[in-house]
Amino acid sequence: MTYLKKLGFWYLGLLPFLVILSCKEKVKNEVDAKELHPKSWEMRPFVKMDEDNPVLNPGNLTFTCPILQKSVKWEEKDVFNPAAVIKDGLINLLYRAEDSIGSNNGTSRIGLALSDDGVTFKKLPEPIFYPDNDSLKILEWDGGVEDPRIVEAEDGRYILTYTSYDGEVARLMLATSLDLKNWKKYGRVLKGEWKDTWSKAGAIVAERKGDKVIAKKINDKFWMYFGDTDLFLAYSDDLINWSPLLEEGNLKSVLQPRPGYFDSRLVESGPYALLREEGILLLYNGMNLGENENRDTTLAPGAYSAGQALFAKDNPGILIDRSETYFLTPEKPYETEGQVNLVCFIEGMVPYNGKWFLYYGTADSKIAVAVYEGN
Repeated sequence: MTYLKKLGFWYLGLLPFLVILSCKEKVKNEVDAKELHPKSWEMRPFVKMDEDNPVLNPGNLTFTCPILQKSVKWEEKDVFNPAAVIKDGLINLLYRAEDSIGSNNGTSRIGLALSDDGVTFKKLPEPIFYPDNDSLKILEWDGGVEDPRIVEAEDGRYILTYTSYDGEVARLMLATSLDLKNWKKYGRVLKGEWKDTWSKAGAIVAERKGDKVIAKKINDKFWMYFGDTDLFLAYSDDLINWSPLLEEGNLKSVLQPRPGYFDSRLVESGPYALLREEGILLLYNGMNLGENENRDTTLAPGAYSAGQALFAKDNPGILIDRSETYFLTPEKPYETEGQVNLVCFIEGMVPYNGKWFLYYGTADSKIAVAVYEGN
């Protein structure tokens, strides 16, 4: 066999590997191109504050649980999935904290931590919101109160949406406060036939006014995105009483998972939805499908990453556009390993000192921050 023939057979043997490498490089280049050229309406890049992250870790704080009637280390297991708001010139971080006692992988309560720079926080010693011996105990014990999201009302009230978990069903709930420490609980957001169906992740449409994020009416109604597979809408006259938007008697889906994308398994609201010049911007969480499913193959199966969606300014139910790829994804050890591996879960965002600070849970164990320097 001549040298050229040998070379030809060698090349044919190598060809499948070259094709695979070429395909992999093409996928990488496509992802890189999307990341380098975001759509004009997107808020990105959010840069992770690597030198400071994680900015909040579990601790040994104690308080006397009114239900157990004993002292518990209420945040010793995990801290994650926070809301954020500016009050008295400080970033107020309302964070989910788990003890190691509850039968449902720990009972969740909500703590408060304060910061004047966005990365260094001082925790209040006791939780500010928790299951109690009240009318909602049956819905909040002993799974707890989870995953807060917050906006302000024009009259100065803080409107908190959160998830109650009784060990079987998660329900979207609502509470209000004037000082972030004393709260009035209103119970379920969804009523009637949906009152005991699985629901969570309520993100109210709001607009920025200075360093405040204020709930904003559209077509004389307040609006809230919610859900954790598809996203749905609810509307309200007063921020307290809500009705779901229906289509042929069913909850109307306004955002769905996409096969082959980072959000192929589910979509779930991030912080509030932000009214901007281009439309209503919703930063949201997406979960990748599992192995051997139609997932984003550039990400690990089951990874939680964050994307962005744009809805019409005058109609929150009309999707205008959507990001082609994630803008935040688990990469660091504290994001890839923890109570739940491979999770970046966004829930709190505030404008502060000319920047946007986005707070997110990492692996359901710690809290980190990423910063966007645009408007």
